[in-house]
This record gives sequence, C-alpha cells and structure tokens, in this order.
Amino acid sequence: MSYSPLRSIGRCLLAASAVSLGVASLSAQTAPSTTAPSGPNPSRIDLFAGYSYFGAHGQVKPANIRYSSVDYGAIGSGAYYFNKYAGMELTYIGNPDGQNDGLHAGYLGPIFRAPMQNFTLFAHGGAGGVRIGGPNNDTPAAFEHEPYTWGVGLYAGGGMDYDLPFFNHRFGIRLFQADYRYIHSDFGPAVSVPTGGPLGGRANIGAAELSTGILMHFGHIIPPPPITDACSVTAPTGTIYPGDAVTVTGTAMNLNPKKDATYAWTSDGGTVTGTSNVAAVNTSTLSAGTYTVKGHVSQGNKPGQMADCSAQFTVTPFAPPTIGCSANPSTVNPGDPSTITANGVSPQNRPLTYSYSSTAGSISGNTSTATLTTTGVAPGTITVTCNVVDDKGQTASQMTTVTVASTAPPVINTTSLCTISFDRDTKRPTRVDNEAKACLDDIAINAQRDPQAKLAIAGSSAADEKMADHKAAERAVNEKDYLVKEKGIDASRISVYTSTAGTKSSATTLIPTGANFDTTGLTPVDESAVKAQPRTAAPAHRRHHKK
Repeated sequence: MSYSPLRSIGRCLLAASAVSLGVASLSAQTAPSTTAPSGPNPSRIDLFAGYSYFGAHGQVKPANIRYSSVDYGAIGSGAYYFNKYAGMELTYIGNPDGQNDGLHAGYLGPIFRAPMQNFTLFAHGGAGGVRIGGPNNDTPAAFEHEPYTWGVGLYAGGGMDYDLPFFNHRFGIRLFQADYRYIHSDFGPAVSVPTGGPLGGRANIGAAELSTGILMHFGHIIPPPPITDACSVTAPTGTIYPGDAVTVTGTAMNLNPKKDATYAWTSDGGTVTGTSNVAAVNTSTLSAGTYTVKGHVSQGNKPGQMADCSAQFTVTPFAPPTIGCSANPSTVNPGDPSTITANGVSPQNRPLTYSYSSTAGSISGNTSTATLTTTGVAPGTITVTCNVVDDKGQTASQMTTVTVASTAPPVINTTSLCTISFDRDTKRPTRVDNEAKACLDDIAINAQRDPQAKLAIAGSSAADEKMADHKAAERAVNEKDYLVKEKGIDASRISVYTSTAGTKSSATTLIPTGANFDTTGLTPVDESAVKAQPRTAAPAHRRHHKK
C-alpha cells in the first residue's frame, strides 16, 4: 500500500485546521477581543501549519523492523496563552515513510515565549500518542504483522517566529522550530516469516525534527492598564494656618485586587505620616508659603505597576490681633481712679496677653481691664496705652486719654443791675419814662458785653395798688419791650417775672452762662396776657424845671 507525502501533509493541515477551530472557539469565550491591535502586544492564540523534516536514528528492535531514517511530513499546532509568556499547545505531526502509514502523532504540553518587537523566541514540550506503522513487503506469504500500532511520544524544543506587520499583525512566519522527539511502541511478540526473519518487537525511536511554516494570530493579550494615582489635600477650614491638621489622600486607579498596594509619602515641608492612601502633614513648624506633598503607590517593580502623584497646599500666616481701648470715666478729679478697658481680638482665636502703660499716675492689671490711679497727679491729660500680644509674638496697641480736672471749678454768679422806679407818673404808673433811660442804657450795655448772658426782669407793685399783680407784670413787660425795640436785645434772652418786693419798681439781673439764678419768690409772667405800652416822656413841670 503506497502513502504519498502530499496526502500526509493534507491530513496534517486538516488536523491543524481542526485544532484552529477548537482553540479559536475557546478564544472567543475567554479573550476580551478578537481584533488584534496594531502594536506589539502578544497574541492570545497562535495557529501554526507547515513543513516537517523528521530524521530518525533508531529502529525496531529486536525484530529488525526498521523505520526510515529520513522522512518528510506536515505539522500543525494551536497554542493558547494564559498571559504574555506562558500557555498550552496542542500539536499534530504526520510523517509518512512511503511504505505504510508512517508516523502520526498528537501532543499536548506547555509553551513559553519571550516576545520582542517583531520576533518571538519560544520553547515547548509535551507528551502524547503516536500511531506508528509496521513493515509491509507486499508478499502474500509474508503477511504484515501488526501493520500499525499506538505508542507513547515525547518532544521538547523551541524556535523563533517573525511577526508580519501586514494585515494588522494577523500573520507571521515560523522561521524555524527544532525539536527532539522520542517514540516508544510495542509491535507484539517477535515471530519468524519465510522471507525475512522475525517480525514484531518494541520500537524505540529518537529523532531530530525541523519545521517551518505560517502563523496566524487571534486575539491579543491586552496588558492591564497602568496604575494611576491622584493626590488631594484637605483641611478642616479652607485656609491653612501653621499647626492646622492637613490630610492628603491618594486615589489610585487600576490596582490589581489580588495584590496589596504599598504607599509612601514625602513632602518638601512638614512631616508626613501614613502608610495607606491617606496621610497627615504636620504643619506646626512651617512658615507661610506653598508646599508640595508627593505620594507613591506600588504593586511591583515593573512598568505600569507603580504611580506617583503630587498636590500643593499653602500655609497662610497668622493675622495679628486688634485692640480697642477706652476709659471710664474719662474725666476725674485729682486722686480719683479710672477703669481702663481693652478689647483684644485674634482673627484665629490665638491666646492673648494684655499690658498697659500711662504717661502719668500708675496703672495696674494684666487682663482685659486695668485701673488708672491719679493720686498726686496735677490737672491735665494722661495718655494710657493698651497693649495685646498673641502666642506668636504678634502685637497691637491702642491709646485713650483721661483728663484730671482742676481742684474746684470757678463759681459764676449773677449780677443785679439798676432798678427802675415807677412812683413819679401817677397817671401812667406802669410805663417806662425818660427818667429810666439811664438805667435802661446801663442794662443794655451789660447785656451787649456778654452776648451769651441772660436778663431777668422782676416787676413789683405797692400793696395798696389796685390790680397789683397785673401792674407788676406790666412794668416788667414794658421794660423788656424797650430793651428789645430800642436797644436791639434779643427777646429770647430776656425773661420776665413778678416779685413781692412791695414797691412800684422793676429790678433787672444779669445771668452769665453757667450761673444759677434763684427764682425764689418770683412768678413767671404770661406775656401773651399783658400788652406792652410805649415809653413816655417826663411830665411837663419836670421838663420846665430842668430848663
């Protein structure tokens, strides 16, 4: 029976196709994508089909059933990779010897690769079953004894692939594959045949095999996305002052949940403590300024397994305190005390310490109030300074004044001016006549000398006069009318009263500013009820007498 090498190659290609379909089906269920990216990412599935050169250097023993020392055939394999470097490979090899079915073997074993930019080195090995044919001399009398049987096969080797950039890196060339194969098979007990001696026995074949062919890539192993990290700084308040608690948080993405992440923190200011994704920055020793804190997260030493982040924070200087200062009372008599009150405020509520100083007297107290003593201080103004300092050494000051008055203020008295008599004119006993002009002029002069002074006019009547009260009021009103109309004295400066003097007269008092006028025995006049009468000339007999 003849067996063509081309027929064996065809069977091998069909077997490789079957392996391709089976592995491709598995790939469709497990690979995230069947579209190969246009880059050097290693494939998930490699299918190989090509030419095999098998050089046997063993024979069937002890029955002299030899196997061809050189044979050609076909090879096909499918490899599924669990990751970038390791996978499992299923291989079919057919090597007919031209006389019978030759060798047909199937293997399963691990494969390891080292992918580079366009080349890939690989090593593999495996074990499986081998179908090996027995001798056939086409002689009816020497019938074929066990024309084929199954045995055990092992192989180990490696090679190099070249990735073609065409068709989106779908195809490649297996530049070479060099393996060592070992085959063990048992043809049964040895028997004798008329034409050639005993047949049967065990076959132990060791052979070197070289292969080359075409690769097809399906799916690609997409490396996990690299770890990324982002830092953020938070503080209890929006503004950070020295000593405030500052928290920095790292947010890492794309971590491997099966591995522990290691965190490390550094800063160009302050001390950072923490070994997780959250750390604390001690700002108590920091001056005002901007600082940077850096974080590092790692799940290994390979690229993509670590990441860095940084964030800035600004330390704001403490604002100085402010202070208000006041005295109560602000005017004291010599020897009397005054209470000084200071109102200090720290914008950041820092602890405050108070102190005081004065230009005269003595002051005591170190809280928000103090006491100024003026014993022995001459009349004048004392300047008091209120001081406050916070625990950072920042200060503020404010001044107030205390006036020490003289020993006794001057007493301001009223002045009694001249009195007008109304005894001469019996017919008009309430009118102001020429005889009163000198007195009235003197009153006007005194009022003009002190424009702020007031005038008080008190009219009186005799006890035997009819309508005595009314006449007393008329006498006061008529004098005011003259001073206002003839002398230009402001009417608001003149007050009119009635008195109990018991004479037909009107008395005038000058009241300077600050003087107290005693109105005892006086009654204010309702001026709306009294009509003023113009001044009259002196009686005729008096005028003639004067001439």
